[in-house]
Parts: sequence; structure tokens; C-alpha cells
Amino acid sequence: MNHASAVPGGRPPGTPRARALKLGDRIAEIVAEMLERRVKDPRLGFVTVTEARITGDLRDATVYYTVYGSDDEIAGTAAALASAAGLIRSEVGRQTGLKHTPSISFSRDTVPDTARTIEDLVARARAADAAVAAARHGAVPAGEPDPYRSVADRGDADGGDADGGDADREPDEGAGVDDSRR
Repeated sequence: MNHASAVPGGRPPGTPRARALKLGDRIAEIVAEMLERRVKDPRLGFVTVTEARITGDLRDATVYYTVYGSDDEIAGTAAALASAAGLIRSEVGRQTGLKHTPSISFSRDTVPDTARTIEDLVARARAADAAVAAARHGAVPAGEPDPYRSVADRGDADGGDADGGDADREPDEGAGVDDSRR
């Protein structure tokens, strides 16, 4: 029986990394519930817990969050989360029953901001492509209509042989002589 697909990353259940992933999910749930119901700091803005990652030794947990608002509101939320870390850590320890409760730190999740920037860049690229397509509409080539003429066409146009050589031409004087010895 193959357990490789039971856990993200291909590890079978019961491995230390699988335990850390499961505990990280549980910590994210606890923190989100705490922020919604028990933490009453007025600086706390509209916060969403996106993920919690815990180290392999289960000693340190980083909780990632997003927050909407101005720069002052974002800074206030970061300060409120830092001041509530002790309360949140004690609740995590109580609900998980771990022998050693991990230290909790908070980090703002920048993935939504990065995604928004990428979407803006894609929109600008589409607009530039549309402008190029509009400029191209009705345009004609600057040169000949068929710049890729066949070899036979080139031979007839130059007045030479079809293979591109001139059979009637005399060789240049000194052709094939190495001038470096003179």
C-alpha cells in the first residue's frame, strides 16, 4: 500500500514534516478564531490569516496574514498582533496539548500584493499588444511583397547563372595568392 499521496510533498503520514504541516493548519485555525473572538485591540484591522508554518522541530511558528487598509492601519495591525502574541501562544498551547508550545511570530503575507502587481503588468502588456495590433491593421510591408524569392528568381534577376555564379567573368588578378608573404 502506497501512502506517498496522503500528504502534500509525497511523504507518508506520521513523518515529522507531515506532523508540522498538520500542526501549522491547526495553529492557523486557532489564531484566526482568537483574532475574531478574543483579541479586542482597537488597532487590529481587517485581518485574514492565510497560513501558519512551523519549523520541523515544532519550536517556532510563523503566522502569515493579510490586512486591508492604509499604511497606518497596516502598521497598527502589525503592532496589535505583536502585542497579542503571548495570549495567542498560550491558547495554542492549551488547544494543541503540546509539551512545548511553539513561539508565535507574525509576518504580513505579500502574495496578494505580488499577484496584484503581476495582474497590472499583464493588463499593461495586453494594452500594448492591442496598440501594436491596431497600428498593424492595414499596414503594408516596407519592401517587396515577397522578400523570400527562390534561388531561380535571384539568378534571373542578377543576369547570372541560376546557381549564383558568373561563368563569363574573369578571375581577379592575384586571386588565391597569399599576400602576407610580399
